[in-house]
Amino acid sequence: MKKSLLSVLVAGLFTLPALAFEPFVVKDIRVEGIQRTEAGTVFGYLPVKVGETLTDEKAAQAIKTLFATGFFRDVRIEIESGVMVVVVQERPAIAQIDFVGLKEFDKDVIIKALKETGIAEGRIFDRAQLEKAEQELKRQYLTKGKYGVTITTTITPLERNRVGINFNIEEGASAKIKQINIVGAKEFSEKDLLSQFELTTPGWITWYTKNDQYSRQKLSADLEKLKSFYMNRGFLEFAVDSTQVSISPDKRDVYITINVNEGARYQVSSVKLAGDFTISEEELAKLVVIKPGDVFSREKLNESNKAISDRLGKEGYAFSNVNAAPEIDKEKRQVAFTIFVDPGKRVYVRRINVTGNTRTRDEVIRRELRQMEGGWYDGERVTASKQRLDRLGYFSETTIETPAVPGTADQLDVNLTVKEKPTGNLMLGAGFSSTEGIVLSGSISQNNFLGSGNNVTIALNTGKINQVASFSYTNPYFTVDGISQGFDIYHRNVDTTSTSATTVTPYKSSSNGAAVRFGFPIGEKQSLSFGMGVDQTSISTFDNSSTSIKQFVADNGETNLTIPLTANWISDGKDSYLFPTTGWYQKAALEVAIPGGDLTFYKASYQLQRYFALSRSFTLMLNGEVGYGDSYGDTKALPFYKNFYAGGVNTVRGYKAGSLGPQDIYGNTIGGNERFVGQTELLWALPGMEKSVRLGVFFDIGQVWASGGTSAGVPGVDDSLRYSAGLSAAWISPVGPLKVSYGYPINKQDTDKTEAFQFQLGTTF
Repeated sequence: MKKSLLSVLVAGLFTLPALAFEPFVVKDIRVEGIQRTEAGTVFGYLPVKVGETLTDEKAAQAIKTLFATGFFRDVRIEIESGVMVVVVQERPAIAQIDFVGLKEFDKDVIIKALKETGIAEGRIFDRAQLEKAEQELKRQYLTKGKYGVTITTTITPLERNRVGINFNIEEGASAKIKQINIVGAKEFSEKDLLSQFELTTPGWITWYTKNDQYSRQKLSADLEKLKSFYMNRGFLEFAVDSTQVSISPDKRDVYITINVNEGARYQVSSVKLAGDFTISEEELAKLVVIKPGDVFSREKLNESNKAISDRLGKEGYAFSNVNAAPEIDKEKRQVAFTIFVDPGKRVYVRRINVTGNTRTRDEVIRRELRQMEGGWYDGERVTASKQRLDRLGYFSETTIETPAVPGTADQLDVNLTVKEKPTGNLMLGAGFSSTEGIVLSGSISQNNFLGSGNNVTIALNTGKINQVASFSYTNPYFTVDGISQGFDIYHRNVDTTSTSATTVTPYKSSSNGAAVRFGFPIGEKQSLSFGMGVDQTSISTFDNSSTSIKQFVADNGETNLTIPLTANWISDGKDSYLFPTTGWYQKAALEVAIPGGDLTFYKASYQLQRYFALSRSFTLMLNGEVGYGDSYGDTKALPFYKNFYAGGVNTVRGYKAGSLGPQDIYGNTIGGNERFVGQTELLWALPGMEKSVRLGVFFDIGQVWASGGTSAGVPGVDDSLRYSAGLSAAWISPVGPLKVSYGYPINKQDTDKTEAFQFQLGTTF
């Protein structure tokens, strides 16, 4: 048997003109050397089959193709009595990837990054890709400021032609920004300019924010902020000439130098409009906030352009183009602007497409939309639609896109995509407050029952003072116009004798009731609601109960039936439900117990909150609440269990919850029929935790009064307003919302009960 061997380099096959063997008809094909690769895979790459003639060119093509797969480190073809033998040597596969010294990153994050470079368990090992993986790993560390990181890679051969890869990492210390210099600044101090930067030198909070670690992305953002700072103050020609970033020899300190050219400060000489005015020029001119005589401000100019574009969008011009062209007079240091307005064609909405709602019915989403199909496009209505969907609480994410319809110039589609989140299930809860101690609760609640948008809740809440069991149902669209309808059934116990730190006069009460209610929207941000119910309350008194409570029971009996009517008006214009920065919130509430029951009384309250964004970081909150109640008819006084109270983490901090106001002879608070609470608070987000933590400095004022009757307290008790000041914090923690305050009573009286540290925590699990 004659055996010939063909071992040829692929490159050589294209350079050698002579054939290495005579062409012959292939009787059979055999593959040798494979361990993991299927033989069929090799056969699939061969350009010749059994019965065909194998030539030098086809052999060269076969070797080249098999090498190109990356599966093999060596390929050769042998000929044995008319049999084509393909002999291969496989590359090893990666069996495992291990890390030693990995602390800065989560292992899964690094595994994902390496996979993108071609290094992953189960893949063919390629040393060139391993080098790329090492560079990628170093790049990941550089983003964290660890410039001194060293990475040593060890390749360990394993059985069955496999290898293990071990990355031994010495992370080293993170390099910190030692100094940031701004060269060329004359009009502003370096301190003022650096206050615009996110990057900074080490400080008391940078251990958490990592803002003292250099990042190219953060530096680019800071340079843009610097440019905006100058251009909003008239420096139209401001430019950053260069930036230099250097690292100390020990790779621990980073030095940043920024060279700037401030240029001259420009004043606006004139502003005029030009173009096609589909809206009157006078109306558009009112939207321009940058005026002749003003110092140039890019922010005001952009605000003017956006206001005009939004106004055109309200009329259906979705693709308007508004641009300002400057005319610069360098000698006078003045700039004139011509704002060119091109509204484009007026467009209407061809179709609204809703996707992502696997449970929620289409109609539940569409009834919240303010932009209608077939109508002219209105940018404000599209924005309002998104806001209404966000407020439903059914979706974790809501996005709206408005692409033009291909082939048309006057149509667009509104593509609405939602990402649903759980809206119900069995909920168990626990809370802890400095007033009631541990509070256990449980509920079966579904805010989007069967995808209908209706709310069904069965709830149980238990604490040392208040225990409530209730059932509630609400249909937010009882009518197509958005009138809501709902009803409530409840059982409530109050036991003020069960708290170890008694501030409220001791008594027990048990209430059973039911109510039906209707809500009426009177605007995008306002609503009215009305309700009617029936309530039966039984009261138990004790020897140390206040005289007023004993007198109330003597006058009205231990059990009373009331028929309350309720009315509420709410206006909510806050920009966020959890952490508002701008806007307002108003609520007016009225409860009237009408004749037909055993008691007749009324109780009214009003609350006004305003939020002012003082800067990107600071928000000022003002809150005021007033309340008044009284009896009428044969009832002698407002029932004591309807009294107002003040003090605690939600009203006047620094005083014990419910401790302000009239007291009985035992020093226990009995509440009153008049209340005033005022709060001023400067709020700011904790850097790096803007969506979960907010800190504050507050000043509170408040008091509760009794105007006479059974709510009157002990004569001689100082009923003047109480003041407090202190620090506050709110945290949307993994175990629920936490409110904490440390308050100092400014004008504490001898009869007051104070409590500096107060908190309230609730959770679901």
